[in-house]
Amino acid sequence: MEQKRFTKNDNGFICAHCGKEVKPLGYTSRNHCPFCLWSLHVDINPGDRANDCGGLLEPIRVEPDARKGYIIVHRCTKCGELRRNRAAHEAKDQPDDIRLLIRLTAGKQKM
Repeated sequence: MEQKRFTKNDNGFICAHCGKEVKPLGYTSRNHCPFCLWSLHVDINPGDRANDCGGLLEPIRVEPDARKGYIIVHRCTKCGELRRNRAAHEAKDQPDDIRLLIRLTAGKQKM
């Protein structure tokens, strides 16, 4: 049986890195904090919450993408895996901090 590559799981959460309340996006799965851009290593495929690692995902760089906008590259602080997530800088409610996205695009790491 084939597994889904994407599961809509648009729940709000409290950021494990900065402690701020993150609201749902309303149109897709919110997978990182819009304030600090950190995430949790909880998905195997987007939204499935099937990964047991649970480590903090540190934003290490941002890559501009002509079709998808900005792509945030995260590294898990527990297992080292790299994950790519689309930025939500154009969201109506709690958009990603554009200053942090630009800073990471310019190669300035460490949030």
